[in-house]
Amino acid sequence: GSLSDMSRDQAKEILISMGAKVSGSVSSKTDYLIAGEKAGSKLTKATDLGVAILNEEQFLKLIDFD
Repeated sequence: GSLSDMSRDQAKEILISMGAKVSGSVSSKTDYLIAGEKAGSKLTKATDLGVAILNEEQFLKLIDFD
C-alpha cells in the first residue's frame, strides 16, 4: 500500500542506507513488511507466512523519522 509521509522510493533509500535488503516480493525469507494504506496481497501473504508486519507509524519510529 501507499505511505502517507514519504514515497516508496524514499523509504527504500532509507532502508538501504541502513543496510537492509529491500525486495518487491514477500517470501519466507522476508523479515519485515511495511504495510501502508490499502495494503493488499503482499500483506495477506506476509500474514500467512508469519512475517513481522510494521505499519507506517511503527516504521517511522524505527527509523526515527521526523
